[in-house]
Amino acid sequence: MTLIGQHLGDGPSARTMPPDFAIAIRPGTGTDTARAAAERGERRHSMKGFDDTYVDILDYIVRITHRIWEDQDVGYIYDTYAPGCFVHDDHGAHYGVERVVAGTMQSIHAFPDLRSYADDVIWAGDDVQGFVTSHRYITTGHHLGPWEHGPATGRRMNMWGIANCVIRENEIFEEWVLYNMGSKLAQLGIDVADAARRFGNEIAGTPVAERYVSEVDRLTGGRKPEYYPEHDGPGFDPEHFVRALFHNVYNRRDLSAVDRSYSSTVRWKGTSNRAGYGRGDVKGMARSLLATFPDLGMQVDEVYWMGNDTDGYRICVRWTAAGSHRGYGLYGPPTGRRVHLWGISQLYVTDGRVTEEWNLFNEFDVMAQILSDAPAPMVP
Repeated sequence: MTLIGQHLGDGPSARTMPPDFAIAIRPGTGTDTARAAAERGERRHSMKGFDDTYVDILDYIVRITHRIWEDQDVGYIYDTYAPGCFVHDDHGAHYGVERVVAGTMQSIHAFPDLRSYADDVIWAGDDVQGFVTSHRYITTGHHLGPWEHGPATGRRMNMWGIANCVIRENEIFEEWVLYNMGSKLAQLGIDVADAARRFGNEIAGTPVAERYVSEVDRLTGGRKPEYYPEHDGPGFDPEHFVRALFHNVYNRRDLSAVDRSYSSTVRWKGTSNRAGYGRGDVKGMARSLLATFPDLGMQVDEVYWMGNDTDGYRICVRWTAAGSHRGYGLYGPPTGRRVHLWGISQLYVTDGRVTEEWNLFNEFDVMAQILSDAPAPMVP
């Protein structure tokens, strides 16, 4: 199956999708990250160019995370990230392995007892195409060292995040990671809006062209946004399902698509520890974004999945959006500022309906773009 991707250095790509959950995180086994060799068993993936210790791509991603963050072997980053790796996080786009090393060292200095548990990993690909992984994790630790937002507070932090990686021959050469910064700062007693304003002042004047974002075309040539074409093939198509859902909700503004695509008992978790139950809460978050950014346009950049019609699907979606802060919704009075958003969603689908969703976007960066003290454009 072909995915139309717009991530850096890549065009249309074909991924091999796992047809089942034979290689998957087992529920409640976050400590899976430090398994002994006897527990890992025989190699289950062909992994050309990877260290012999890893039995499959899931084993690779959770164990390097454990080694780097919990064992604090920060230098292992040089062995597992490409020298010119591209990393996009809550603070924007960065290039090069030294930036990854420096950021990791600062983080474990601020949280020296940090623990990271693998909550789930959605993966696809192989050692020829390159593997892709969407690693949802839970992080705990105490703020015991100074960092960019001030001195140590001694407070405990417990949050979740998602890191999407593109991996080939033992190296990550592209990573999209969301740390859920709003949740992290709030738990430490730090005013999130104030921190975002200060960060916005630091990046004020950075040309938008220097931000890596996908081109978002909600309205082509001034035409009205059409409904996404109906699926005309046999069975359930995860890619068509996702692209239709995101387009119809966020470009077409058809919130009834949520009723057609989500279970009535869906569990939803979002950025900054938002949580909900049922379709109404899913619609509520969509309404908030569309009210805040009335001209919002969204682009699905990448989709991959595991599973089948019988057992269900675990789907990863990476998306980009752009809009102007011209409405009353999430971030106070309209400023008229043009804002770029990007996010990662993990959807769990059974019988053609989403039963669980985990959704993060770069909210801290969005607030920085809005709350900066730089003069804002006039709002018509």
